Amino acid sequence: MTAPQAGIGRADEADLEGILELQAANQIERGGALSASLPRSRVAAMMDDMPLIVSRRDGRVTGFLMTTSRAMNADLPIVQAMFAAYQGSDDAYIYGPICVGADERGKGLAQAMFRELQRLESGREGVLFIRRDNEASLRAHARMGMREVAGFRFNGFDFAVFSYIG
Repeated sequence: MTAPQAGIGRADEADLEGILELQAANQIERGGALSASLPRSRVAAMMDDMPLIVSRRDGRVTGFLMTTSRAMNADLPIVQAMFAAYQGSDDAYIYGPICVGADERGKGLAQAMFRELQRLESGREGVLFIRRDNEASLRAHARMGMREVAGFRFNGFDFAVFSYIG
């Protein structure tokens, strides 16, 4: 696989609108795989809490990888369900969601954003959940070296819990 041509780095305030646009374009009801839409205020708070990684091409956000501390999203029922299924280490953080724009898929951007996150959060455990019917995401995360550690059911859907050490 050739190296991506897009720039990969930590998101800043200037990236917020592009992140929100990409998130909106990739919701399930629009044919994407994102099942939640985070409001601007939560995305901005997440950006301040932990690294939010983006890929950019020609000044435009083409992908994002969000992360948060356990404490920040402890109020979300699906996060509570994930940590009930798999506790993780004391300093484990939440990985995701990750999204790559349709015209940028297959170019290694998800892996490149993940490598940047690992560089920034070296030695820490990341924990994430993926809907079991999202086969492309399950395969991609397994290829990145993440391992399935548990599963849970939430709102009628089955989820896999993955873990990795950065």
